Amino acid sequence: MSGTAKQTLLERCLQHLQEVGFSDLSMRELAAAIGTSHRMLHYHFGSRDGLLVEIVNLMEARQRAALAALEADTSDLTELSRAFWKRVSDPALAPAERLFFEIYAHALNGRPWTAGFRESVVTAWTGPVTDMLTRHGLPPRQAGRAARLSLAVGRGLLLDLLATGDQAAVDDAAELFAELIARVEEPRDTPPSPR
Repeated sequence: MSGTAKQTLLERCLQHLQEVGFSDLSMRELAAAIGTSHRMLHYHFGSRDGLLVEIVNLMEARQRAALAALEADTSDLTELSRAFWKRVSDPALAPAERLFFEIYAHALNGRPWTAGFRESVVTAWTGPVTDMLTRHGLPPRQAGRAARLSLAVGRGLLLDLLATGDQAAVDDAAELFAELIARVEEPRDTPPSPR
């Protein structure tokens, strides 16, 4: 029962925080907004910071699950990249993306409660994406490099989109990246001749 109650509270908190952000929101204010007591939030999450860590984990896990589901639907890496970009850049997800970057900013400023976030914000993605790219034909070393690059480009484009709202320009850049990421470098037998 406790696990179900905690999950329900987490879902309600996530929905509310996506709409309003979290920077100046106390546990009491959040509890009132979602129709519970601050004691219940403290009981399940320990602190406001603990709650934010749980929210980030939930958001990131959902995005990785979505990528895995999309991969099951296509064997074409370019199409997979396009489909995932379409998902994460959906205006309906903008509040969640803003919340992610808000928490990222706290991590960049070294907030103690973001230690777990800093440890996993890249590594939780690079392993699965490297494996996925390897399954799609990239050599392992290139797959690892491409996974890190994909993550950086995707997050950079999302930040650009949230800051500028220029959907067409950002989509165009994402399309270029989808085309580029699918190219497998051919190993060179001989070094290029100097010019």
